[in-house]
Parts: sequence; structure tokens; C-alpha cells
Amino acid sequence: MKWCVRWQRIFILFLLSLSVFAPIVFVANLKSISSEAGRNQFGDLEDLLNIIQNRPELLPLHAVRQESREGVKEPRQEVHREHNYTVINYQQGIQVGGSSVEDLRIGDHEIKSESRRRANEHSIREEIKPTEKKRDNKDQSHRKPAQRDHVQPLRLTTSARGRVSRSEARRMTDGRVTQIKDQVIRARAYLSFAIASSNTHLVKELRLRIKEVQRTLGEARRDSELSRSALQKVKAMESTLSKASRVYPDCSSMVNKLQSMMHNAEDQVQSQKTHMTFLSELAGRTTPKGLHCLSMRLTAEYFALQPEQQIFPNQQNIYNQNLFHYVVFSDNVLAAAVVVNSTVSNALEPQKIVFHVVTDSLNFPAISMWFLLNPPGKATIHISSVTDFLRLSLYESLLQKQSSSDPRYLSLLNHLRFHLPEIFPQLDKIVFLDHDVVVQRDLSSLWDVDMKGKVNGAVETCKQGSSSYRTMDMLINFSDPLIASEFDSNTCTWAFGLNLFDLGQWRRHDLTSSYRRFLLKGNETPLWRGGTLPLGWVTFYNRTIALDPRWQLLGLGFDPQVTPNQIEQAAVIHYDGIMKPWLDIGINKYKGYWNKYVNFDHPYLQQCNLHE
Repeated sequence: MKWCVRWQRIFILFLLSLSVFAPIVFVANLKSISSEAGRNQFGDLEDLLNIIQNRPELLPLHAVRQESREGVKEPRQEVHREHNYTVINYQQGIQVGGSSVEDLRIGDHEIKSESRRRANEHSIREEIKPTEKKRDNKDQSHRKPAQRDHVQPLRLTTSARGRVSRSEARRMTDGRVTQIKDQVIRARAYLSFAIASSNTHLVKELRLRIKEVQRTLGEARRDSELSRSALQKVKAMESTLSKASRVYPDCSSMVNKLQSMMHNAEDQVQSQKTHMTFLSELAGRTTPKGLHCLSMRLTAEYFALQPEQQIFPNQQNIYNQNLFHYVVFSDNVLAAAVVVNSTVSNALEPQKIVFHVVTDSLNFPAISMWFLLNPPGKATIHISSVTDFLRLSLYESLLQKQSSSDPRYLSLLNHLRFHLPEIFPQLDKIVFLDHDVVVQRDLSSLWDVDMKGKVNGAVETCKQGSSSYRTMDMLINFSDPLIASEFDSNTCTWAFGLNLFDLGQWRRHDLTSSYRRFLLKGNETPLWRGGTLPLGWVTFYNRTIALDPRWQLLGLGFDPQVTPNQIEQAAVIHYDGIMKPWLDIGINKYKGYWNKYVNFDHPYLQQCNLHE
């Protein structure tokens, strides 16, 4: 019994040893066989190459031309030159001795397969005859130029095909984001079908997928901003959409639904644009809390003064014809202060400046108190109120009949510019400045401009390509017979902001009466829009002379593309538009030019939390 168990153990151990060593022996034999076969194959190839190298005169190559025997050549590579990246398309096949192996022939016989080359080597040698030496010599005479043509690579420059535009690069970086958005649109379309047909299971699945992909998308605009689970969510959504397309295969219904969704989206976009425009205009005409606080404090201080303390010095100069007279209409304390301070501080002879500030009765005390506390150096300041011109105040009810979404256009203060000869009957020439401008140069040379009998000197705005480009038909209704008969829509336009007025010529042509006539006509039929600018175009039609464009730069209240170089070259910069520099919505990079003339260390400004 013991011997039986012992032999059983020995047999089992023998089988285990056999199972371990048998594969090792088998693999070793297999490697030796494969290496011998490989040597045989490479030996055949070496013999063939030896024949070619030792007997070149017997091997005319018909498919390609020969090169000197230098072994295998790599293709000539080209890196970019002059920032012009090239894509090189080399001829197919590896070149051996300058010729392609792909179509290699010996005489008229093709080289046979590797397994038959060794057996047929002797017959191949005897079949090769020197009968084609002449043709071979003829080929050699043309070998070098042909070789140059053969290896010439094909270059495709980026300017022709390889250049990737910015839009294409953007599509490459947001392809997944765009795919997710498209999936959401399709899912919503199928969701409407599923709800209509009471397919509750599909409704739940679509809603789930929409929530998942929207959560995955979030605020991402590029594929790099997506989470790692985005691809999984996209695949799940695509599977659900495929299921929905099998349930609702009608393409015409899908097209109609997508068109309906597109129209709804367009309506929503238009509604949002209208709402945004309204809010922007509302922000533009709303007085900031700090400015309101400043006006209240200044008003209280003004009424605390004695009557003799409310009088400005040098009032004998306000109608002196030998001085330089400027006028600004404003109900904003800081805006009027910046216009006055910038003009006086940049003047070569500030003692010759007389500044007329016209405001409404509500802001008259505040503006007066500000300039009493902060006199403009050697210049003369004159503050007046609309109530000082009782005759002109009667037009306020007439202006209220105008239709405009912006009440500033209906303000009497905004229309007083057309009554300058009546407001200043003793003056013959005056420079008008809007309260949203900053003066950067001395303006005294404006009085040397030859007006050539014109009334208004202004910077033109009819240069195409400029952000301030305007044509008359943009703001004036030329479908009206009166307008079409009296005016040419191609007449060059101009801008308010900096205007030189010859009040003598104004009175001679009685242009204020023309203004009133067009104002009354505009109450009957809609002739223009945009406030006083189109009224100025028709009032001073053919009565305007163009000033050098460097006198005034427009666009700082709406165009963020104005360059610092343009600003530095301008004598006056104009913040026309709704983004005024004293508002939060103003363009930040332009506010510094305006803030430079505001003393933010003033106690009243600090108390009202007005700062840069």
C-alpha cells in the first residue's frame, strides 16, 4: 500500500515537471526556427542587393531613373521659412539608390516573391543580357535633371490651404459646447411631441437628460471648461435623442417645431434688446445719488449766504466784446465745473475768458454756490437761470408736445442753444460747449477762424467708416414733402459739442424764426428724432462752415475703440452718448480724462461719497 502511494506521488510530480519545462523547450525551438528563417530571408535579400551592386551595367531600371549608389536616402525635409509653414507631400515609396523600390524591375522581368528568389537566382542572372546598354546610356545622359524633378516635393503653403482662421480655431475649441446646445434644442422639440402624445416615460427621460447636460454645460464657453463627465452626458443624451427620433420619425413636424422655436427665440431677443435699451437710457438720464447729495448741500449753503455774498466778482466783463465768451447749458454741478476748469486751466490768457453758465431754477443755487466756493482763477464767471428769460420760458409748453422717449430732448435747457442771440444781445460771437466735454487745448484761436459769412462753425460727421458718421436721413424724415423739397439728404452733417457761432450773421438771417417754424411743423407731423441735433441741421442748413477735425473728438460716450493717440491730438473730447463719465455705466478707460479736472478731495465730494 505504501509503495502504491509513493509511485502515485512520483507520477504526479513527473506530470507537473513536464507541464513546466515542456513550454520552455517548445518556445526555445520556435525562436531558433524563426531566427533561421529570418536569416534565410535576409540572406536572400543580401544576395539580391549584391547582384545589383556588383553588376550595375546589367540592370536598366525602366520604372525610375538611377542615382549614384549611396544607399537609402531620407526625404529632404523643410522647416518653415519666413513664417510660412509648408506641408510636404513626398513621392510614395522608399528610394534605394535614388530609385523607388515600389516599381523596381530588372530588364523586363519582375522580381519574384521572397520564397522563390533563392531558387531562381541563377535563372535571373542568365536572363539579364547586356543588350540594353545603349538605352541605359541614353537614360544616364538624362539622369540628373530627371532625378531633380523626381525628388521635388509638393509644397502646400498655409496661405493656400493650411491657414486656420480665427473662426475655425474657435469652432475647434467649442465644438463640444455647440453640440450640447444643439442637443438641448432637439430634446426640447421632442419633449413637446412627447407631452402632446402623453408619452410619460419619454417625457421623464428627456427632462432628465436636459437637466443633466445643462448642469454639465453651466457657464462654459469652451470645451476646456467642461467637466470630465461631459462626454458621458453627451452620449446619454444622444442615445435618448435616437430613441425619440424612432418614436417620432416625421421630419416635417420637427422642421415646423424648430422654426417655431426659432421665431420665439427671435422675439425674446428683440424684447430683451428693447428692455436693455430702455434701461440704458434710464441709467443715462438718472442723477446719481452722490450728485443729488452734492446739489442739496450746495443749495442749503447758498441760501445761508447774505445777498451781497451771492454776487460774483468782475461782472463788468460779462458783455465785453474784447474778451473770449463761452457758454454752457447744464443742470449738473460737476459737469459744468469740469467744462469751466478744463477751459480755464488750458487757456494761454485765462484773464480774457468769460464763462456763461445757464441752468434751470432748481440747480441755480447749487451751481452758483459751487463757483462761489471754487472760483475759476482769473476768468470771469456768470451764472444765469432760465427764469431770467421769461419770454423764452413760454416755449416750454410747446416743447412738451414733442414725442420723445428721452425727456432730456424735451428740456427747455437743451433748446436754449437756438436762442443765443436773444440771451446775449450785446455779443457778436460766442463759443458753445456741451456740458459733457473736456477741453484739452487753448481755444482762443477759434476767434481767428474766417467764418466766410456763415453762422455756425462745427466739426463735420460725414466721414464714412467713423463711429460718429451720420447722414441727414438717419434722423430726418425725408418722406415728408416739405423736408424733401428744402433739403438734400446728401448734405454733410456736423456735431454739437464745440460750436463757434457768429451771432451777428445769426440775427441777420433770423435763424431763430426758422428754428421755431420747424419746431411747430414737427409737432404736426414726425419730421425727426434724436433731440436737437436734426433741428440744428435744418436750422443751420447751408449756414455751417467746417472746422478742423482736431478741434473736437466724438465718441467717448459710446465707442470703446477710440485710441489714446486720437484723444491726445484733440482740442476737445466729447462724451456724446449715454455713457457719461460721471455715471457708473461710463467707459472706465475714458473717465480719467474727465476726473483730472474734478477735485475729489473737496469736503463736500467726500461727504457725498463722490470719488474716482
